[in-house]
Amino acid sequence: MRNLTALLAGAVFGAGLLVSGMTDTSKVQGWLDIFGAWDPTLAFVLGGAIIPMALAWRYAKTHCTAALGTPIPEMAPQKLDRNLLAGSALFGAGWALVGLCPGPALASLSYGGWQGALFLAAMLAGMALKPRLPLLRGQQA
Repeated sequence: MRNLTALLAGAVFGAGLLVSGMTDTSKVQGWLDIFGAWDPTLAFVLGGAIIPMALAWRYAKTHCTAALGTPIPEMAPQKLDRNLLAGSALFGAGWALVGLCPGPALASLSYGGWQGALFLAAMLAGMALKPRLPLLRGQQA
């Protein structure tokens, strides 16, 4: 049952990314271009994501198990540090330059195109290299 629920949730998430335009790189870049040809329609996608997530966080604060009976892990302590800021900046820069982030990059594979596959390969390579680079681990080189 758990795997079926995960498959269904992933399919709904991917379909939502496709329908909302999050896999359309020009639409995403239009959302980020606030001083140019700004496209505010993705604000509805953002609102549609924040509202259910806020409800889920509220539920998780008062419950120990999820709806399917699996334990809900404790929330990690909120810590604003150099790694979080650097990672956020890199994520944002990549999103602005390419118009894709991890979820839409995976969803974009469903309709082909070598550009999405190239971005996904580069993203996975970056994820694999990150733990091996001393500067990104917070250690001195």
